[in-house]
Amino acid sequence: MKKIVFCLIATCLLLTFNPLQSNAATATTPSSVSVSKTAEIAEAKALYKRLDDIKAMDKSKMKSSEKQVLRKEVREIKTQLAALGGGVYISVGGLLLIIILLVILL
Repeated sequence: MKKIVFCLIATCLLLTFNPLQSNAATATTPSSVSVSKTAEIAEAKALYKRLDDIKAMDKSKMKSSEKQVLRKEVREIKTQLAALGGGVYISVGGLLLIIILLVILL
């Protein structure tokens, strides 16, 4: 009997002092979101332009060390573009699970 009462009191206290999520700190203005998106788009365009410039170069007359520097730069640009692109990736197992659930539910 004492254990049941103790468990009920502990449950009531835990539910009473449950912290609430604050919405004031997470509010953002829509204008700042659009400004950051346009900045990301402009940065991506600049990176693509640099990639096109590197592809258009005549690399036959370059030294191997210069070519290596260009390859490193291209790799860095591609990683930056991947970070800007973001995206959602779904594994094959997750995709199969979603398809099976849709077939069962529909």
